[in-house]
Amino acid sequence: MSAAEGPLVVGVDTSTQSTKALVVDAATGQVVASGQAPHTVTSGAGRESDPRQWWDALCEALRQCGDAAHEAAAVSIGGQQHGLVTLDERGEPVRPALLWNDVRSAQQAVRLVEELGGPKAWAERTGSVPGASFTVTKWAWLAEHEPEAVRATRAVRLPHDYLTERLTGQGTTDRGDASGTGWWASGTEAYDEETLAHVGLDPALLPRVVRPGEVAGTVRDSHDLPFSKGTLVAPGTGDNAAAALGLGLRPGTPVLSLGTSGTVYAVSRRRPTDPTGTVAGFADARGDWLPLACTLNCTLAVDRVAALLGLDREAVEPGGSVTLLPYLDGERTPNLPHASGVLHGLRHDTTAGQLLQAAYDGAVHALLGALDLVLDEDADRDTPLLLIGGGARGTAWQQTVRRLSGRPVQVPEARELVALGAAAQAAGLLTGEDPAAVARRWNTAAGPVLEAVERDRATLDRITGVLSDAAPLLERGTDTE
Repeated sequence: MSAAEGPLVVGVDTSTQSTKALVVDAATGQVVASGQAPHTVTSGAGRESDPRQWWDALCEALRQCGDAAHEAAAVSIGGQQHGLVTLDERGEPVRPALLWNDVRSAQQAVRLVEELGGPKAWAERTGSVPGASFTVTKWAWLAEHEPEAVRATRAVRLPHDYLTERLTGQGTTDRGDASGTGWWASGTEAYDEETLAHVGLDPALLPRVVRPGEVAGTVRDSHDLPFSKGTLVAPGTGDNAAAALGLGLRPGTPVLSLGTSGTVYAVSRRRPTDPTGTVAGFADARGDWLPLACTLNCTLAVDRVAALLGLDREAVEPGGSVTLLPYLDGERTPNLPHASGVLHGLRHDTTAGQLLQAAYDGAVHALLGALDLVLDEDADRDTPLLLIGGGARGTAWQQTVRRLSGRPVQVPEARELVALGAAAQAAGLLTGEDPAAVARRWNTAAGPVLEAVERDRATLDRITGVLSDAAPLLERGTDTE
């Protein structure tokens, strides 16, 4: 291990499929050790994981970090949002956790919105209109389908809360992750008693919400992790809020995350209250807000089109007037849950490469539409877009975002932004700094900047027109559904 200039901190990203740990020099941001271990998710109707696998994966990831983890002065956990973890009186899982992408609670989501005042009332109270991903809907589903599990539950946690509590022995969460539950009111920054009473959840079962910059606890000595007893434990947060910390985001800087689904967000000083439900009004981990919108069809949908055409994902060609709406899994933004893909404008001279480019254009059109809803009206439209996620290093993605946004595009070189954000939060406990300022000092967003080009409004208008004209088809879905 190279000599560190400052104290060492550990940042953890416990995601859907795996847990990653980074040991970082708090002075420089240098990653001095890392580790990763997988966990499993059920397939079929639900999406569930055993929380004890997360703990085992954390232990293994830290073991891979070696001696560096032993020297850490502080640790923070960033984790997948929304998951419902139910614990018994011994702190053991009552049943596997219901994960964010378990959509069996869709009916409960619709019912809860109707029963508690409608979309506008929900947005005003919690900042979001809950969909099936939100924790409150999962608790309602559990109460309806597994009442014995609800009766056995003595504590309710989110995924990052579970691991933090295993470290400290204390039930804590943070405002960023709590804002994705549906039972935390963004207006009062407290648990919402009306919502909890309506779903039959005792507030005493919930973790204490730790303030930004507050120490959540210290590592206890009754476990086998390579930390010293008394190591500081930061509040932790949800994965998107952790990534925002990892980028050192300032208000108004837009982020496009290109993964299986697409995510757009920006830090704002204004509390979001979107009654359409398109923008989730999450809190960030610092005291500001993190309005966020998702599209369902991003890299996976475009890769599927490339595979159907027998092309490499980079084999795009310019020209033509073909339009492809790649809504292969329905779509969330725009809100078309029953939609399928739509192809329009196919001609004899249309090439396979043009079809593939049209898939990119359709996916990015949806992302930019979501971004317009996320950004404050007075946001600087010349600020570079930060492009992150699995697709961010693809040339076709970069050039499509650049052409359709008309903005500069910056591609940060840092990879593990959730774990880096958690590490920055841990470092902030030691130095007293704002974690986002720590990340900026570490220069985590550094990367090539692609200069702005003239915005391709003709393509944007053409896609918007096809989307409008095809609305009846998209809303109806296919006959086989």
